[in-house]
Amino acid sequence: MTTRFDSPAPRTPIRRTLGATAATVALALGLTLVGASGAQAWDPGPGSGHGGGHSQTLAPRTQFTMAPDGSSGATVGGEGIPNIDSDKKTIATYYGDPGTGIANKTASPYITEMASIVSREAAKLSSLYRDAKRHGEKPAIVFDADDTTLWTYDMEVGDMHFNFSPAEQDVWVQDQRFPATPSMVAFVNKAAAMGFAVFGLTGRNDDQKAATLGNLSKVGYTPFNTQNFFTKWTGVGASQQPSYITCVTAKCTTVEYKALTRKHIESLGYDIALNVGDQWSDLQGGYADRALKLPNPTYYLPSANLPGVSQPWLAPRTHFTMAADGSSGAKVGGEGIPNIDSVKSTIYTYYGDPGTGIANKTDSPYIREMRSLVQRQLPAVAAACFVGKKLHKNPAIVLDADDTTLWTYDMEVADMHFNFNPAEQDVWVQDQRFPATPSMVTLASVAQKSGCTIVGLTGRNDDQKAATLGNLAKVGYTGFTAANYYTKWTGVGTSQQPSYITCATAKCTTIEYKSQTRAHVESASGGRYDIVANFGDQFSDLIGGHADRTIKLPNPTYYLP
Repeated sequence: MTTRFDSPAPRTPIRRTLGATAATVALALGLTLVGASGAQAWDPGPGSGHGGGHSQTLAPRTQFTMAPDGSSGATVGGEGIPNIDSDKKTIATYYGDPGTGIANKTASPYITEMASIVSREAAKLSSLYRDAKRHGEKPAIVFDADDTTLWTYDMEVGDMHFNFSPAEQDVWVQDQRFPATPSMVAFVNKAAAMGFAVFGLTGRNDDQKAATLGNLSKVGYTPFNTQNFFTKWTGVGASQQPSYITCVTAKCTTVEYKALTRKHIESLGYDIALNVGDQWSDLQGGYADRALKLPNPTYYLPSANLPGVSQPWLAPRTHFTMAADGSSGAKVGGEGIPNIDSVKSTIYTYYGDPGTGIANKTDSPYIREMRSLVQRQLPAVAAACFVGKKLHKNPAIVLDADDTTLWTYDMEVADMHFNFNPAEQDVWVQDQRFPATPSMVTLASVAQKSGCTIVGLTGRNDDQKAATLGNLAKVGYTGFTAANYYTKWTGVGTSQQPSYITCATAKCTTIEYKSQTRAHVESASGGRYDIVANFGDQFSDLIGGHADRTIKLPNPTYYLP
């Protein structure tokens, strides 16, 4: 989706002239006018011109529709995908994580929500027990392990940074490092004391069974033992698929394994009055009177349901409210936070990534959206360049680097796995590895031919300037020059903060750096350019004024406020 941050001004003779000029320039350059008229698309709207602007309109979306399987990436547009950095911040807020990857073990929205969920469920235990006994059955409750009885946040985030590693998980399991999931020790022990048979049912394997039981005992659970705790077979030695589990294919799904194990438990004379898990796949497939879903936005383990079984109520939410700064984590609850694995899958779909971390360079929803965005914006930008040149206004466009002119997806995802590493980024920069952002070489070329000077303005530093200019030239940009390419100072040697930038604190914000650099570009000492358009993939590239027009490019892979 193209995000517009300018509003149409009333039509005037000069606007009609510029609209006609946009059409003329478009025809001369072989462009296609798409969508709004040239006059509407060109006008900056009130307050968005030099020296200021209505920056409050330059803000991320807060409402999202996202299917859990990632398919929404084909339809919602880049701005309609929850930004993964904002999602991480929201999750951190929810778990009381100050940014270290370690959850607060005393107080957090998650702990509060768990206490509320468990309190409500504990109040129902007596009636559940009586109902089962009334039917002459042995009442039982089944509990999953990870994030149902044992809490994995510190491993998932502090250690793995949301990138699961089976080998590292086994280290945590064998070392019995996991704390108890909040409120669950008292709940499990109370159920056992009331007379419920307690069973554990986990996707952890048989080689991890002893350590898992040790960890459960260590944090205070009393009912679990080798007879009532089910782990998954490894296929090695005596650890083989049990006869009571038959699967559609050679590899059993989570639902097949868990539902058929519950069926086996009930075949032993138990009535599973309650089944508790943090994943929908823990709960699907039946063989339990009730299911209790615990919140967990830190990973998503989907599974097909049993053949012929439909349980639409056991499905993730698809509509979310999320503030970009992560503050929503304090109030929306765990199910109201976009699950990070679903966010990743949606991003993969959007970029045509088959799961390798490499974007499709030929066709994808992202490429098509970029093409459409440029087609809509370019006629008006070209007209502004053309008219500005004719009127001797020294027109220019300003272009950010990363994901505005150079495309970083493969670095961000295949190499860094959504966890930015400055040292590794510098390797990519110095090696000039980045392809061009789709359609942007064309945009820069047409703007230049129409009379605009091309100005680069990036958060990359002075030590990366030469390599960045080399990369831009390598992928087809012709308008950038060292004189009109602004990189950030390092504070070392001659690379110092320029006199035209003054900041509120010792460390300048992105907006201070970029908006004051644009002001400099428009000043006499900077060339007295008229910035007719400012392009960026981050809102902080655009806020602060000093541009007639701002164009936000889509980028859900990181957020730089």
